[in-house]
Amino acid sequence: MENIRKPRGTMDIMAPEIYKWQFVERKLKSVAARFGFSEIRTPTFEDLSLFKRGVGEGTDVVQKEMYTLEDKEGKVFALRPEGTASVVRALIENGRCSDTYPIKLNYLINCFRYEKPQAGRSREFFQFGTEVFGSADAGADFTVISLADTALTELGIKGIKLHINSIGCPNCRPKYREALVSYLRSRESELCETCRTRMETNPLRVLDCKNESCRKVASEAPKTLDYLCEECSAHQDKLRAMLDASKIDYVVDPHIVRGLDYYTKTVFEFIAEGIGAQSTVCGGGRYDGLVKELGGPALPACGFGMGITRLLLAMDESGVEIPSPDSPRLYIASLGVAAQIKAGAMVDALRRSGIYAECDAVGRSLKAQMKYADKIGAAKVLILGDAELETGRAALRNMTGQIGENDQTEIEIDRVAEYI
Repeated sequence: MENIRKPRGTMDIMAPEIYKWQFVERKLKSVAARFGFSEIRTPTFEDLSLFKRGVGEGTDVVQKEMYTLEDKEGKVFALRPEGTASVVRALIENGRCSDTYPIKLNYLINCFRYEKPQAGRSREFFQFGTEVFGSADAGADFTVISLADTALTELGIKGIKLHINSIGCPNCRPKYREALVSYLRSRESELCETCRTRMETNPLRVLDCKNESCRKVASEAPKTLDYLCEECSAHQDKLRAMLDASKIDYVVDPHIVRGLDYYTKTVFEFIAEGIGAQSTVCGGGRYDGLVKELGGPALPACGFGMGITRLLLAMDESGVEIPSPDSPRLYIASLGVAAQIKAGAMVDALRRSGIYAECDAVGRSLKAQMKYADKIGAAKVLILGDAELETGRAALRNMTGQIGENDQTEIEIDRVAEYI
């Protein structure tokens, strides 16, 4: 019988690699807490219409990449391809849009997109995200960018550059769109087949196509910044002034447009060198019309998403050494059934008191237990047998090899926690 294998584009994450993921996740949550962001958890699947309305029917995500399913009642759902639309839906449905502003939220979720698997891109991927609701001020944009910059710095990633742009608002974007479409039509023969379709439905997406011919066309296209209204221009100027004041380096990049329809004004990406084609480790921006589009009040918002796999790739490229997980402070080796029972009770008591301890649960010989204790990095080993049970004293052996420590000390069994 053929073995069942995991679906293409998914991964099993376990020891010894899992501690690296846990380290990154803890760091991201810690930084978010320092910035005053509380956690939100939303369903893994949602009504298909949420993403059609929120992400945009003309996007590649909705047209090509979503995983959809039909339940037994005939209702159609989609596995979430991103986090923002679900968070907005949750705020509206739970009546939280009128909470004290700004509403600052973060989440760590798995998302699903049907794409060609490659380094840094999989069909199930894990994302850390933040959202700020209730502020139209550039200070909110600065907050999420600063949070991302702080997290990336504390993760030790080198060679990252912040790219920012503004794609305008409903007042000024139509003029830019008209100019862009006119320009693209004049260069249509140089565009790839996908971009020829995008040219009419979602022309901004042509600007970040990776096809070499399309990149050349994009490099000479009209710039969004040249078409901004007074409000959008002032917003961008204030954001840049705040970044300058905090000495957060950035480049203004007219090709940063993001791939989802809900973005307005600020868009940004943190781009890492050296991790291959999927070099964007964080991307986000402002989406002032999304809450209203999904049935809520006119509530301005901004945020970002960060791919955990890409962060790990960038950390590896930067030579970051992630701290190894804790090893047992004590391993209790046992000889005989009575000693094994006593060892189990002692380890249980130590664990309940907050000490990481292990003992034999396989039936190994003493020699094999000592090898196992060394393999798992136990700091000390206590050896129990009938004689030790009778006298109430046992040999505590040091396994760390630190200079100046005794290799072995005799201790009272019932006071082992004090020695550890």
